[in-house]
Amino acid sequence: MKTLNRQNSPNISERPIKVLQFGEGNFLRGFVDWIIDIMNEKTDFNGDVQIIQPIPNGMGELINKQDGLYHVQLSGIQNGTAQEVTRLIDCVRGVLNPYEDYQSYLKLAENPDLKFIISNTTEAGISFNPNDDQKDQISDSFPGKLTALLYHRFEVFHGNKERGLHIIPCELIDKNGEKLKEIILQYASLWQLPNGFIDWLNESNTFSNTLVDRIVPGFPKETIKDIQNAIGFEDNLVVKTEPFHLWVIQGPDAVKRDFPADQAGLEVLFVKDQSPYRTRKVRILNGAHTSLVPVAYLHGLRTVRESVEDPKVGKFLIDTIQNEIIPTLDLPEAELKQFAQDVMDRFKNPYVKHLLSSIALNSISKFKVRVLPSLLEYIHRKGELPQNLIHSLSALLLFYKGTFNAESTPVNDNEEIISFFEQIWQSDDTEHVAHQALSNIDLWDRDLSTIDGLEAAVINQMNVLSDLEKVK
Repeated sequence: MKTLNRQNSPNISERPIKVLQFGEGNFLRGFVDWIIDIMNEKTDFNGDVQIIQPIPNGMGELINKQDGLYHVQLSGIQNGTAQEVTRLIDCVRGVLNPYEDYQSYLKLAENPDLKFIISNTTEAGISFNPNDDQKDQISDSFPGKLTALLYHRFEVFHGNKERGLHIIPCELIDKNGEKLKEIILQYASLWQLPNGFIDWLNESNTFSNTLVDRIVPGFPKETIKDIQNAIGFEDNLVVKTEPFHLWVIQGPDAVKRDFPADQAGLEVLFVKDQSPYRTRKVRILNGAHTSLVPVAYLHGLRTVRESVEDPKVGKFLIDTIQNEIIPTLDLPEAELKQFAQDVMDRFKNPYVKHLLSSIALNSISKFKVRVLPSLLEYIHRKGELPQNLIHSLSALLLFYKGTFNAESTPVNDNEEIISFFEQIWQSDDTEHVAHQALSNIDLWDRDLSTIDGLEAAVINQMNVLSDLEKVK
């Protein structure tokens, strides 16, 4: 079987690099790059993607070995019919690791064809690190790296207003574009960059708030041999996704003009306000995912599909969405219920084995963004505690213990959060653990232990789940 690379695929052409993409993970390759690839086919976009590896260790070496080529397999129900469609993605030119070659990274800003910065560095990625205090040294944070890149572009083109960029972050935080711009301005102040750069940043660059929606389980380990036999290549970067996709981009008309995804028949919406779409998606789809993971995992389930089809856990999830999440939203109830039904159908996709462990990354920050707003709004509107959401929060604290029922739980978070939970779980006293976790403002941006009755309810649910562990 032939190795997948450009030498073995001679009919693939190279286009001008118009996109710098921070992040090389499955989601960006199965969503953004798939969209760009279709745009290249169906519109006059004519642009390739250069990926920037945002952390020291990543998938760059593997992607470069295949010259950026890989396949996306869409598997799911479309128009009532089960379908599997595989597409070769050829718009990715490769990956550059700025930790290995920082000057080559900065030089990417000198490209006159460059139009877009796209990113997905997880919810925790758009943050300010005061230790990144030197513009001439690589920053640990993504916004710090981007500030240095933008400033280099400003200098090289002498502040030319025509050389500004469209910056389209895909991180799942509210007003992600505005937040990213705010942090870049923080770095500009910290580094004492000239006012001319700030004026250029404000006047010549656009920062779009966005919403992305596609379930991307990633590498299809169990069926990869069949896929490779079908495509005739040894592709070790296949990305499996569902057919459904939605990208809502809030920005000026220039973004729509320069990024003509809607002309390619894709579900990419250019809007003046993405808030209603974001709230619906984050609370129902992502909130359901995040609520489900610790509960299902502690019940011995390992995939999304088997979890929603489990009589007990599936009913828990439906009840959570219908009775505790939807009542906190202001969109029409019929629309919300239809969206919720679509979400459950997507979770049951027979082609997708979506591991709970693969969506457990940064579960604390995800819970804060996706679930906690529903929990707090429910209390505000109903004057009582949402029992299912509290059950999920309790399961999350047990999940972060690192073991349950004599098995490791796939905790995957930043070092500070992991160290914190390792410390508080040195005690098996659930009252101690619950209080320490709920009162940690760094985790939730507020002291949850001050909410009347919440801590007692969490302790009770943790004890119930602990009893479940003992029974097993």
